[in-house]
Amino acid sequence: MLKPGLFTTVQDKGRMGYRSLGVPLSGAMDAMSAAMANKLVHNNTQTAVLEFTMMGPRLLFKAPTVIAVCGAGFHVRINDRPIELDKATEIAENDVLKIDHPDYGNYGYLAVMGGFDTEKVLESQSFYRTITKKEQLAKGDLLKFTTASSERIRRHASFSLDRHHFKNETVEAFPGPEFDLLPKTFQKKVLESHLKVKPQSNRMAFVMEGLEGVSAKEIITAPVQPGTVQLTPSGNCAVLMRDAQTTGGYARILQLTEQAICKLAQKRAGEKVRFKVKELL
Repeated sequence: MLKPGLFTTVQDKGRMGYRSLGVPLSGAMDAMSAAMANKLVHNNTQTAVLEFTMMGPRLLFKAPTVIAVCGAGFHVRINDRPIELDKATEIAENDVLKIDHPDYGNYGYLAVMGGFDTEKVLESQSFYRTITKKEQLAKGDLLKFTTASSERIRRHASFSLDRHHFKNETVEAFPGPEFDLLPKTFQKKVLESHLKVKPQSNRMAFVMEGLEGVSAKEIITAPVQPGTVQLTPSGNCAVLMRDAQTTGGYARILQLTEQAICKLAQKRAGEKVRFKVKELL
């Protein structure tokens, strides 16, 4: 790795089956985009990819392979030659892949044919501090990948997510366990407000602004998961994301759908979203 970018990690589908031990799920923030990158190079959708945010890495390939870059609108070049997003592309030995800032969205994904060969911890390659040796990749890191024949790749195959995935403000959710405990006026504000993503947002939680004056009582510590929308007694609102804790003591007012988690992950600080409860459609 010549340059690591702003925050580049290895992620797969996540660390399933260990939440009872307090281990976060982790995995790709925008699992839909990560799965698309894997499909383009004919990988299983659970295969590990590189996830990068806001500024991608610069990589020197020491062996030929086929890659795909999906997700946010990053500018991608091979040896200073622009390549398309959402398309399988051949890489030759000693090629340099450079991924610059995106025009839209937060997270991008690089898949290589055959997958990255990194350490598995608790049946997952997803990086997470205190569980894996690394929290993020650094300059000079060597990433091994499984080499495979590119003959089976359709070189002109491409597909992409609808731009609504990145531009639409609506995120769908189900009522959470404590939603009905909110006063009707608070419920209405939760569903009618346009909430702004705050700069503190990260892989653990997206912190939202716009529910000032709305609050909920603390609860006895209970299970939470990615997509749980929590509301505090002081009126703070947070949407738990892939690296979230497994339990919490704040009211769980909504639960985002899987697609909504992926969509929210691509919202930048200052961009707005509005919750839409599926049962009320």
